[in-house]
Amino acid sequence: MTKHYHELVKGRIYIGGADDINDVMENEKVDIAYDLRAEAPKAESQYHHVHSPIVDDADHQDESVKKSIESVVSSYNEGKKVYFHCQGGSNRTGTVAIGTLLSLGQAKTIEEAEEMAKTARPKINVKPEMKEALKRIYPNA
Repeated sequence: MTKHYHELVKGRIYIGGADDINDVMENEKVDIAYDLRAEAPKAESQYHHVHSPIVDDADHQDESVKKSIESVVSSYNEGKKVYFHCQGGSNRTGTVAIGTLLSLGQAKTIEEAEEMAKTARPKINVKPEMKEALKRIYPNA
């Protein structure tokens, strides 16, 4: 079986796209999933699912990006297995992955965190405006 989602932090944090939710929940027994899509469907989910929207291409997404990262890190620190995704798992997912790695102290710079995230999920492609938001959130990274 081909897994379309990826492991960001071994055994604890998984990342991918919206279509991977059933696989990751079944295979990894994830405790909580964060949906980063602004356009997320309001459909009922059979999983513990939190809508934490980040709007693509909107100026100054700092607050929503920061809130999503803090939610993921908080769940991780509570000992939960976490999955987060946007639609395709490249821009918004990549942005939150970079912030999560920085917040957990697993990377010291945005570039290092991005490299780690891309190693975990090669299709990650963070847009310039999201990188700018990360630079404002992590001015020392």
